[in-house]
Amino acid sequence: MSDPLFQRAVIVGLGLVGSSLARALREQKIAKTIIGADADDGVRQQADELGFCDVIESDATRAVAGADIVILATPVGSMGAAAELIGPELAPGTILTDVGSVKGAVIEAVGPHVPKGVHFIPGHPIAGTEQSGPGAGFAALFHGRWCILTPLVGTDDAALAKLTTMWNRCGSQVELMDVGHHDLVLAITSHVPHLIAYNIVGTAADLEGVTQQEVVKYSAGGFRDFTRIAASDPTMWRDVFLANKDAVLEMLGRFSEDLTALQRAIRWGDGDALYDLFTRTRDIRRGIIDAGQETDEPDFGRKHD
Repeated sequence: MSDPLFQRAVIVGLGLVGSSLARALREQKIAKTIIGADADDGVRQQADELGFCDVIESDATRAVAGADIVILATPVGSMGAAAELIGPELAPGTILTDVGSVKGAVIEAVGPHVPKGVHFIPGHPIAGTEQSGPGAGFAALFHGRWCILTPLVGTDDAALAKLTTMWNRCGSQVELMDVGHHDLVLAITSHVPHLIAYNIVGTAADLEGVTQQEVVKYSAGGFRDFTRIAASDPTMWRDVFLANKDAVLEMLGRFSEDLTALQRAIRWGDGDALYDLFTRTRDIRRGIIDAGQETDEPDFGRKHD
């Protein structure tokens, strides 16, 4: 087992990703001491009972004192406020990173509060489930997944290498990416799919000719998996859509155009157009499976009681 990378690692926000990261840091002995900070009494109590942190604080400013790495794992809409709170307590040489799925808005909100000498390296582990809270976390969440880092101009090479090593030891492959490109890529691969899922489940709930009981009882695979996505944390996703609105609106515009073309093909009985589309989309699904980013088992391999 490798030596610890950090003496004192602090995770601000102990939801699914934050608690999973704490577990991974402990399991892989990446940090000598792991401190968790969360303003929610219930979250802190549950985290304390689960025991994946050495210390749990209600006050993030007290938690980050003496830290050599701080990870912001709050919803993206609150990261700016968190950075403003802890900024004065961050010592030169500290690595400050985050796990938000939007990078442009986070950099804009957090950047002004980063003291000179602190290494701010935005990050995004592309891993998660529809569950939330500290009880939903698990150390293997990042295994075989990508973590995107979007280093800013002038980022310290040694700090970037250290953060990359941390994510590698958590099981992730690391990719460096431009901030704007990250937000565009995630808009189409994550944000818009979630928005569509929320919308189609909401549409089903509002149908006058179909009862909610029928929606639940006769849910086939497609709708069932839409409901899985639509069960994701409302606060987190509200913040994501507002923070990445330009890229999301751009992708929604493209989606609307393609949906209109699909309507036209169905209306005019253009089976060739439908077949060509479905063939291309199936190939993408096979590529995801081949890349190890999903299992090809029915219902995505999820276990049911």
